[in-house]
Amino acid sequence: MPLAGWVTLLATALIVGVTAVALLRVILHLRHVNFTLGTVVVGVRSIAFQTKAVPPAVSSVNANLKPVRTMAEGV
Repeated sequence: MPLAGWVTLLATALIVGVTAVALLRVILHLRHVNFTLGTVVVGVRSIAFQTKAVPPAVSSVNANLKPVRTMAEGV
């Protein structure tokens, strides 16, 4: 094989190698972003769960305090 063929193969191998390394870096960055977004979503859902609307909580509290209210009215 002539020298030009070897140089072409070497150049192609270098280009493919650099491209593979760059794609691996992109994959690692995307995995980190995916993990971070998952963590953010879990945090937002946790905050949404802990700060639920007031009307359901008020009706629950009123239901729990009904025996106390009836006893206080009887006194």
